[in-house]
Amino acid sequence: MTQRYRPRRTMLYVPAHIVKHIDKSRSLQTDSIIFDLQESVPASEKENARQTLIRAFQDENFGNSEKVVRINLLDSQLGFDDLALVAKLPIDAVMFPRIESAEQVLQSIAALDEAGGSDKSIMVNIESPLGVLRAEEIAASSERISAIVLGTTDLANALKINLTKDRIGLVNSLSQVVLAARAYHRCVVDGPHLELKDIHACEFSCRQARDLGFDGKTIIHPIQLAYTNDAFTPSNHDVSRAKKILVALKEAQEHGRSIAIINDQLVEPSLHEWAIRVINIFEQVELLGQDDLLTK
Repeated sequence: MTQRYRPRRTMLYVPAHIVKHIDKSRSLQTDSIIFDLQESVPASEKENARQTLIRAFQDENFGNSEKVVRINLLDSQLGFDDLALVAKLPIDAVMFPRIESAEQVLQSIAALDEAGGSDKSIMVNIESPLGVLRAEEIAASSERISAIVLGTTDLANALKINLTKDRIGLVNSLSQVVLAARAYHRCVVDGPHLELKDIHACEFSCRQARDLGFDGKTIIHPIQLAYTNDAFTPSNHDVSRAKKILVALKEAQEHGRSIAIINDQLVEPSLHEWAIRVINIFEQVELLGQDDLLTK
């Protein structure tokens, strides 16, 4: 395998000012933890949230989870104060909210680099109609973008639609962002499901996101982890097929052919990437100790 796919089936938002939530996240089976300095932190708690993160990262052990910090908007000093902190933290990525243009992406990267965070990738929130309309230029703007993350609640509010179970009013926007992300080989993650007690609605939302082409989904409470992980974890059938595809394509290449045959079905070279992705997710699930998900 020549590439490494990093699963982001689940990305858990954790308010950065609440110590018990941060501590709890260390033991959760989430692919990514987003320590949030923005929406979930009241204005009166912003500085406390920064200091809480500094203390929290004195212990860098968050299991195998990717570590991300979402900062405040860079239209005020709050965002730049956040950058001064996160640039020095041992994290994997910085998330910038409400991105609406390629120029904004490049300005955000420049600000991060100036603060000393040139070693970190970035993630961008698309959460407005303008952001959706410019999704292609955003996705194309920089190789530093490791993920595009939807903010579906803000987007729905801006579109002046009600969030129904089938999210019919959002489907066009969701698909447009997925298309842009895939055109430039970006990971793309759906926004959170807000109803914590409606298990069936949560499961439906996860599987809808998967079927629309998302890599995963952000979540706002650990109770949602089981449904999201399950929806975006390859089945045993998919893993078995992926392994057979890699073997068959290798054998075909060794015999001077580009196309293989498995169980009377043609296997084209384009399926090589799909197979690698499935197996990498499988390996990551094993690494997280979620073996129960691999037996379904």
